[in-house]
Amino acid sequence: MAKGPNAFRTISEAAEELGVPQHVLRFWETKFSFIRPMKRAGGRRFYRPQDIAVLNGVRALLHAEGYTIKGVQKLHREQGVAHVIAAGLGQNGAAFLESPLDESFGDSAAVQAPSPEQRRRLTEALDDLTSIKARLDGLLTRS
Repeated sequence: MAKGPNAFRTISEAAEELGVPQHVLRFWETKFSFIRPMKRAGGRRFYRPQDIAVLNGVRALLHAEGYTIKGVQKLHREQGVAHVIAAGLGQNGAAFLESPLDESFGDSAAVQAPSPEQRRRLTEALDDLTSIKARLDGLLTRS
């Protein structure tokens, strides 16, 4: 049974999907600071859909476009992760660049201020969490 498009991928699944060996993905993590898969106990990597999009862009730039590692680093530094992702989208890349970025990609996208109702609910949640933390701290000091 195949995983859904929003499912996390293991390193072997990501490598298979991208058509590169697992050690290449680990190497790219050392060279590109914007590649940050989730790591679980024992260092096991899980790639989110946005991680796969970034990796696909890096693969396209390195293998199809002929960029060097330093070239991809410079492109990311100057134009952001959106351009790296767009490279992996090929023909659809221009449309992606015109759409607003999602915060999970790591670039600073325009974030809309919360409405007064959202602000009130967030403040209530923060107050609840602060109260819970105080109770937990109290329990821990008794031990």
